[in-house]
Amino acid sequence: MWEIIKTALPQLVVAGLKYTIPIALISFAIGLAIALITALIRISTRGGFFKVIKVIFRFYVWLFRSTPLLVQLFIVYFGLPYLKISGIAPGGIKLDPLTAGIITFSLNTGAYCSETIRAAILSIPNGQWEAAYSLGMTKTKALRRIILPQALRVSLPPLANSFISLVKDTSLAASITIVEMFEVSQQIAAENYQPLIMYCLVALLYAVACTILSWLQGYLEKITSRYVMTSH
Repeated sequence: MWEIIKTALPQLVVAGLKYTIPIALISFAIGLAIALITALIRISTRGGFFKVIKVIFRFYVWLFRSTPLLVQLFIVYFGLPYLKISGIAPGGIKLDPLTAGIITFSLNTGAYCSETIRAAILSIPNGQWEAAYSLGMTKTKALRRIILPQALRVSLPPLANSFISLVKDTSLAASITIVEMFEVSQQIAAENYQPLIMYCLVALLYAVACTILSWLQGYLEKITSRYVMTSH
């Protein structure tokens, strides 16, 4: 058993550093950008044609929160090649596995995180807006300098949890042939016929990674709450 672990562990770690962590980081960064835009659009009070845009973004959030991530991966990677658009993609939309994975993870993360950010912004008391306006700030400036920094502190724990979940969800990328940690463990298990050892080993690596991330989450929460006044 120890010989198997000794041989397989370096391969799993390399796969994690080469694919699992980069996919999670890139997807989360893109997802956060999508989430912020989505949240700001959904809380906007503008009327007219902007209402149509809000409906589109609301549908996007509903769609990705209401369907399984695995199904989304299959649609993007296996389904889009059959979507033939005359003049744009007559041969279908064909994406390499890594691109398809990042796009899917980003859109999924953006949908979930947008609700977190939206709720965090709405949780800030109206008095904060009024105080900003009394200082002569525009709505955009008040949002950027007063509201969003406070909303960030409120949304940090759930956003960190979303990132930790995303790290684990990257294991689904094996289903579209991305050679990340779980895919490597499957390949090695097919060679040495020791699936229990291999799957337990990759589970342990995910647990270690998520434990480190949980520790970093606690550290960030401590830093962002350093200047928050508490009453006893």
